[in-house]
Amino acid sequence: MVKRYTNYIETPIGRVWIEASDLGLTAITFRQRIEEELIFNKHTNEAAKQLTEYFEGNRKTFHLTYDINGTEFRMKVWRELIKIPYGTTISYKELANRVGNPKAIRATGGANNKNPLGIVIPCHRVIGADGSLVGYGEGLDKKKWLLDLESQYK
Repeated sequence: MVKRYTNYIETPIGRVWIEASDLGLTAITFRQRIEEELIFNKHTNEAAKQLTEYFEGNRKTFHLTYDINGTEFRMKVWRELIKIPYGTTISYKELANRVGNPKAIRATGGANNKNPLGIVIPCHRVIGADGSLVGYGEGLDKKKWLLDLESQYK
């Protein structure tokens, strides 16, 4: 059985929940309540440190170890998301082009939605072709806040 480690940080837009295995981070999400015992490891502690720096405007890239699983296509999309620079946005259409499948706009959106490591794999940097804020599982208010933060410290 895989051991599960947990931590969280408080941010201006809510509590960010961090999960990891012995190998790396497995989930980063927003969560209202914490109803379980926290069990830290080096991955959860480092993620908490780097996320805090990000929310303070002092970190533009993350250097963390991941332990995530997904289909080959999802993994390809997530690797491409990491390449989107801080303070920059691209459209879902551009993301589909970047993963080599220009007609897979909806599929890239679906992969974006299944991203297990929000913020550090910056799915919030993907927007509609017309520049509108669309498709953020944590809520468009959080997406806007994250993009505004990055714009401020770009």
